[in-house]
Amino acid sequence: MKRLAIIATHPVQYNAPWFKLLTQRQKLNVKVFYTWSQSQKGAKYDPDFGKVIEWDIPLLEGYDYEFIENVSTNPGSHHFKGIINPALNKTVHAWKPDAVLVVGWSFKSHLACMRYFTGKVPVLFRGDSTLLNEKPGLKRVIRRLVLTYVYSFVDHVLYVGANNKKYYLAHGLKESQLHLAPHAIDNDRFGAREYLEKAKLWRAALGIGDEKFVILYAGKLEERKNPMAVLDLAAQIVSNDYRFLVVGNGPLEQEMKARAANDKRIVFIDFQNQQAMPAVYRLGDALFMPSRSETWGLGANEAMACGLPVLLSSNVGGAVDLVNKNGVIFNLAAMDELKQYIEKLAGCRPCYEASRNASLEHIKTFSFTHIAETVEAICGV
Repeated sequence: MKRLAIIATHPVQYNAPWFKLLTQRQKLNVKVFYTWSQSQKGAKYDPDFGKVIEWDIPLLEGYDYEFIENVSTNPGSHHFKGIINPALNKTVHAWKPDAVLVVGWSFKSHLACMRYFTGKVPVLFRGDSTLLNEKPGLKRVIRRLVLTYVYSFVDHVLYVGANNKKYYLAHGLKESQLHLAPHAIDNDRFGAREYLEKAKLWRAALGIGDEKFVILYAGKLEERKNPMAVLDLAAQIVSNDYRFLVVGNGPLEQEMKARAANDKRIVFIDFQNQQAMPAVYRLGDALFMPSRSETWGLGANEAMACGLPVLLSSNVGGAVDLVNKNGVIFNLAAMDELKQYIEKLAGCRPCYEASRNASLEHIKTFSFTHIAETVEAICGV
């Protein structure tokens, strides 16, 4: 059986399931080498949420893995020198892989791993960057040159969507090197109907009647994700038929709560862990993602699996792939058009149900199985 070594910083809920699936399918012998060894303790302080976060779903079950010692003096996935593993290449080489898949290059050890294995075995790569927030000028020229050099060490790319594909083509990769493996979440878990009753009771406890149309924001309250747009939207939609639910914590939290103090239609809930999220999405009637910068927007996948229409800004990298008769892509500079769309959605039950059903149907094409099949095809099994 061919061996695939996967290099990743730490266990995350969007990758661990397809690592497990690849193992279960038994077409490849898979081993994951985690490079942020400090993350094996589980709980990590997240400065944006302002609290210690420990995911409440298993992320290390069902596949072989090893944590490689990270000797960085400032360990973490937030900067290039946060991941330094002197033993990585030697350890992976000793395992005798037939191919190496690197998840993310912008860490010292990951880039070194790509350079080490290029020409020895096929090097696969997965990342979700886009050109959406690229600004013209000398910095862009230099960045393009650097990235073209980085990706010269890659044989095959697992691209996540249309904007991600354009990014790779702009940095010297050929069409024949690009293989679609769309971002996915656990559609079955999020789609389970058992969460409907919990959400109904939770919504009632929040004082939100069934007749209200709830616009849901779920994410960090930080500048990049632009949660202030929720308050701007609430100021435009003055009807009492609406509620605006903000789920999450972050640097903008106190400012948002102060600004929203006189509008009782705006409700805040603290960060919720993964087990609660299927119920959280069902508190809403539509997901609002007004990000200024978002490489993909996996929260939209989760919301769609729960049957929500999605309202995604044009800065959300996955919007062009995810929106298909199940929502709208809007420009942050043209919120009036978004307001009109929301009012149509809220005021026309058949329109809403059509959009809801479109979400449930379209999200089926974004699956862990698709990712696994793509990896297997590249590896020739």
